Amino acid sequence: MNSTLAAVICIAAGYLCGALPWGLWLGRMFRGVDVRTLGSGNLGATNVFRSLGRGLGIATLLLDVAKGAAPVWILPRLTVGRAFPGGPEACALAVGLAAVAGHVWTCFAGFKGGKGVATTVGVLLAVAPRAFVVFVVVFALAVVLTRYISVGSILGAIAFAIVLALPGAGLLMRAFGIVIALLVILRHRENIGRLVRGTERRFEWKRST
Repeated sequence: MNSTLAAVICIAAGYLCGALPWGLWLGRMFRGVDVRTLGSGNLGATNVFRSLGRGLGIATLLLDVAKGAAPVWILPRLTVGRAFPGGPEACALAVGLAAVAGHVWTCFAGFKGGKGVATTVGVLLAVAPRAFVVFVVVFALAVVLTRYISVGSILGAIAFAIVLALPGAGLLMRAFGIVIALLVILRHRENIGRLVRGTERRFEWKRST
C-alpha cells in the first residue's frame, strides 16, 4: 500500500474514532437531553457526571478512554499501519494525536467536544504505559488534595510530558508528549482563569440529578 494513502487512512480513522461524542449520545439515549445545554456545556465525562449522574459519567469516561486506546492498539498492527510513513510507532503516535483532536473538535457535534483528557489517557495506555501510570497517580493525588478535576488534569499532563521526555525516549515520543500536554493545558485555560479568581467548581463524588 502507498505510504501516503496509509497515512490518510490511519489519521482519518483515528480522528473519527476519537470524535465519537459519547457524552452527547448517552445523554440523549438515557436522559433525553443534550448535555451541551447543561452545566459547563462540555461533552466530557466531568460535565456528564455532574449534570446527568455518576453512572453516565463513569460510562462516558470509560468510552472516551477506549476511543483513544482502541485505534492506537489496532491500526499499527494492520497492513495499513505497517505501511504508515515511519512505521508502526509513528502510526501509533499520529493516530493517538488524531484521536485526541477528534475528541476536542468532533465533527459529530459542530467541532466542539471535550477537553481531551480521557482520550489522552487511553492513548497513553496504548503507547506509553509508564506515562499512563504516572498521569493516573498525579491526577488522583491532585484531585484528592484539591478536589479540582482541572488541577489534576493539568498537573497530570505536565507529569506525563516529563516522563515522555526522559532519556531513552525517541524524538517522536518526546514531541508527542509536548504537543498533547500543551493541548490539554490550553483546553483548560478557562479553568485556569476560574482557579485564579477562586470560582472554579470543586469535584463532589455524588449524583447531581
